[in-house]
Amino acid sequence: MKILVIGPSWVGDMVMSHSLYQALSARYPDAQIDVMAPDWCRPLLERMPEVNQALRMPLGHGEFKLSTRWRLGRLLKGRYDHAFILPNSLKSALVPFFAGISKRTGWKGESRYGLLNDLRANKHDFTRMVDRYVALAYPKEQMRSERDLPNLPKPYLRVTRTAQLEALHTLQLTEQRPILALCPGAEFGPAKRWPEAQYASVAAFWIEQRQGQVWIFGSAKDQPVGEQIRSKLAPAQQSHCHLLTGQTSLGQAIELMSLSSAVVCNDSGLMHIAAALNRPIVAVYGSTSTQYTPPLSDQVAVLHTNIGCRPCFKRTCPLGHLKCLTELPASDAINALDNLLPTLLEVQEA
Repeated sequence: MKILVIGPSWVGDMVMSHSLYQALSARYPDAQIDVMAPDWCRPLLERMPEVNQALRMPLGHGEFKLSTRWRLGRLLKGRYDHAFILPNSLKSALVPFFAGISKRTGWKGESRYGLLNDLRANKHDFTRMVDRYVALAYPKEQMRSERDLPNLPKPYLRVTRTAQLEALHTLQLTEQRPILALCPGAEFGPAKRWPEAQYASVAAFWIEQRQGQVWIFGSAKDQPVGEQIRSKLAPAQQSHCHLLTGQTSLGQAIELMSLSSAVVCNDSGLMHIAAALNRPIVAVYGSTSTQYTPPLSDQVAVLHTNIGCRPCFKRTCPLGHLKCLTELPASDAINALDNLLPTLLEVQEA
């Protein structure tokens, strides 16, 4: 069997989709699984052993361009037996339809009747996104709700020591001190971003009390946030805080994060990467909730306030105070790190 997956367009969603690929590989051991996704997804897909190849989706998020989708579909005609469409949009189902793939599986989404011939309509019986992905691997008559799912395969990303060393050399970094990764950005919006002062307090603790170093990850958009965190440290501490925002490729970020002792992050794509790398995680939640897209790892401490207006799932605070984040102290993250890393702390204290 040859399988085509139309992949999601967000980092976290793409990481979580690996659970589907593992489920498909277990059900169809001889299947070839190809994933069509934007170019930026390639470093993730290349680190998922079940994926045969990443096919380039040349259209950006939100672009319709019917003629381009028709040409893509015709290029794929006769190559695949089964398609799985993970996004909910109508346009995401067009390429498999134009390709004439005989079985096209996905959630109803934007009323995709006809475009999908294995249409699933009970999406809300599966709370988490990863459950919705994995449910597609099984016949719909077997998947009435999340209770019918088998054991969920957690996402993982394969890294190599050679690639780690190359990234260290390129970014002029060392492993001489224990590494704490900070991921202070969030593409979704400011209602997901823990304040810079709290991140700086955690960084200062790690550098002073754990004799460690701090690597700040993120895109170029997160550069101002990273600079604010670093600027709040004492001059001596700044020498052990390395600002990597906008300096790494996604592949390099994956290799470097895999070297960290722990990760402190917002609810973001990098949080899901950290989970797939099996790093101990302190995950800070503001306007969002773990109910829908939790970090899929056994080594997680989730921090949030119990303010009555959360979770509101807004990009910006509708009340203008951001108390769901500002009232969450750095000491909670520091205590969580102590609980997650008892072995490391015992070695250092000895």
